[in-house]
Amino acid sequence: MILLLVAALLGHHSLAADFDITKPVTLAGRVTKIEWLNPHVHIDLNVKDQHWSVELGSPNGLKAKGWTRQSMHVGDLVTVEGSRAKDGRNLANARSVVLATGVRMFTGPRQGETS
Repeated sequence: MILLLVAALLGHHSLAADFDITKPVTLAGRVTKIEWLNPHVHIDLNVKDQHWSVELGSPNGLKAKGWTRQSMHVGDLVTVEGSRAKDGRNLANARSVVLATGVRMFTGPRQGETS
């Protein structure tokens, strides 16, 4: 039981550890992969022939905000607003995603919210 807890804690990280909220990024691209796994949902995007990996909220957190596994599909054109990775990689943490339907979905607390 303790080993599972330690593994879960090591797999999770602070937003501030990997992402710089002072480096906003907007990415418009086609979804190439979606992974609904804990501790975060990840999507891969093809943005102007560049591969980007985008971290969203937890599966349960996204469900609480109205997301389902059918909200986004491989092949959809989406726009992600978020923060860039501190190390400059093509990695971002999403605050919101504008889906192919034109609906904006939030992935975590809105600015000013704590949970």
